[in-house]
Amino acid sequence: MAVRQIRVLGDDLLRKNCKPITAVTPRIQQLIDDMFETMYEANGVGLAGPQVGILKQVVVIDVDDGNQYVMINPEILETEGSLTEYEGCLSVPGKTGKVTRPAHIKVRAFDENMEVFELEADDLLARAICHECDHLHGGLYVDLVEGELKDVEDVAEEEEEG
Repeated sequence: MAVRQIRVLGDDLLRKNCKPITAVTPRIQQLIDDMFETMYEANGVGLAGPQVGILKQVVVIDVDDGNQYVMINPEILETEGSLTEYEGCLSVPGKTGKVTRPAHIKVRAFDENMEVFELEADDLLARAICHECDHLHGGLYVDLVEGELKDVEDVAEEEEEG
């Protein structure tokens, strides 16, 4: 496994559409392993292919619920409700902004064995899935921010104060 370089805002590659994956080859498996390692090294909860320079529809997520999620060619099938919270991104370091996302989603994807599965998710997991799926189609959370981007440190101080 290896930590890969994370592409940051301004990199044209982050605005491109990703191609579907048709088979999990050893290279794709290596990519998935590297993506988890890169995400953990950067203290993130999700990472998508284009963030490490690979225009393939693959996402890894770990929201500390005891599961590691690998989603290949994910497709959001249903959304319900809404939740507005601060959101950040490893490709926009040090910044955060309020984004409204569905409170509940249903997603269909393939796992590492190219077996299809469906998952229903709420709150942070739903937010992470939506965020990472946006990356696969050239979208960034900064496009959805309500108001202005803020420094992460400023928001942390605001929340401590109260």
